[in-house]
Amino acid sequence: MPTPPPRTRPGNQLTLGRQLLLRKDVEALDAEAGHGSGGGTMRRTLGVLQLTMISVGATLGTGIFVVLGSSVPLAGPAVWLSFTIAGIAALLAALSYAEMAGAVPVSGSSYSYTYATMGEGLAWICGWCLILEYGVSVAAIAVGAGEYVNELAGTFNVELPAALTNPPGPDGGVFNIPAVVVVLLAMVLLMRGAKESVTVNTVLVFLKIAVLVFFVVIAFSAFHSGNFSPLLPMGTAGVSAAASRLFFSYIGFDAASTAGEEAVNPQRDLPRAIIASMAIVTVLYILVAVAAVGAKDWQWFIGKEAALVQVLEEITGQAWVALVFSVGAVVAIVSIVITVLYGQTRVLVAMSRDGMVPRVFGKLHPRTGTPVLNTLVTGGVIALTAGLVPLGELADATSIGTLFAFSLVSLSVIYLRRNRPDLPRTFRVPLYPVTPILAVAGCVFLMANLGGSTWIVFGLWMVLGACVYLAYGRRCSTVAAGHAAGHDEANAGNDAGTSRAQH
Repeated sequence: MPTPPPRTRPGNQLTLGRQLLLRKDVEALDAEAGHGSGGGTMRRTLGVLQLTMISVGATLGTGIFVVLGSSVPLAGPAVWLSFTIAGIAALLAALSYAEMAGAVPVSGSSYSYTYATMGEGLAWICGWCLILEYGVSVAAIAVGAGEYVNELAGTFNVELPAALTNPPGPDGGVFNIPAVVVVLLAMVLLMRGAKESVTVNTVLVFLKIAVLVFFVVIAFSAFHSGNFSPLLPMGTAGVSAAASRLFFSYIGFDAASTAGEEAVNPQRDLPRAIIASMAIVTVLYILVAVAAVGAKDWQWFIGKEAALVQVLEEITGQAWVALVFSVGAVVAIVSIVITVLYGQTRVLVAMSRDGMVPRVFGKLHPRTGTPVLNTLVTGGVIALTAGLVPLGELADATSIGTLFAFSLVSLSVIYLRRNRPDLPRTFRVPLYPVTPILAVAGCVFLMANLGGSTWIVFGLWMVLGACVYLAYGRRCSTVAAGHAAGHDEANAGNDAGTSRAQH
């Protein structure tokens, strides 16, 4: 790996406007792949199955196990339409991710794609959104663990104190201990190695698919078509609002793109993994949503967070059924936490190489090839967040950051098609440029349907990000430092030439 330029103060040579527009060459991204900014190298051990399971593991279960109960009251029986709308919007973005992952197979995901196409300014914004997306997503999913641990304990006639199984809020929570434990377990597993953690995740993914199929079979045994009438009790606005919230359920597919530097054949396997995972997840989500509403009137879901396990309890009246599903729900949550936390740490490795965050986030362990300190710090912060912040606010904040990042990736496809048509691509977005344009439009539409408080939180996050960039990223950017060094060498050459001419 080429030695990175010293971290000087490029702001002394570049105006802010020029630095924000600096792009990082695709060739430079490829040359740095697999190397940490603080030493060490990553291990290429992941095949197409493992990559697909990373994507499915990060996605499957989020909306079904945790958010379904709060989405049915918004859309009514048409919640399956909300899943379909959110899934179509996610698929359009996934196609763009598949093309970019095949052309630029690096750990930075949409952050690196944006850096190569739209410059440092938007790349920083994208990276900052990814920190929100991945970090908050892990915390949000872990929050749901408390509810299912309660259900699990209830099958043994044990009642856990609400103060220790819920986040602070009207439910009487003080500190969500199950959420913290789930995050810490995932953190320890990831520190042991990528191959080991992905193997565990693959087993967990197959288990949660089996549990969801089990639910569908049981729920369809109590199916009542009358539960779908009226289909739109809350109108189309309710369907749109639920779709915006449920988009949160699809954000995991981009986790596979963060494994680009640990995949054996990333150009071939990353696009396949992304598309396959979207097909698996979308089909299962719609099946489970239809089965759940068919088994219970939509108003029954109001106030139900662990809705699916309660559906099974009422249908069968058997404690063991609730036990099986509660275990499956906890397994699903653990799988999501492992894979999304994995994605978060790999994005930080890429940002560290570019000087956007401190070098400690890019230091790789010499034996495991994993960012141990990065994982420790990130996992600790997320665990604390999971213990103290309510789910609803986290889910909506995650959605808006994700939608913004997805929009940038779709625009990156258009840029590279126009400016680097010679770049090797193992997958091409169909119906170009219609598909990436529709992806951007779909993301903007879903963002517009998010509440005003979510936009305020997003705005505050962006202001904080701007402050961090100006205080640290702008001063420590390796791309800007390299540009400034090249500019100084050019000037020195010009000065030497002028001196010789004068003599």
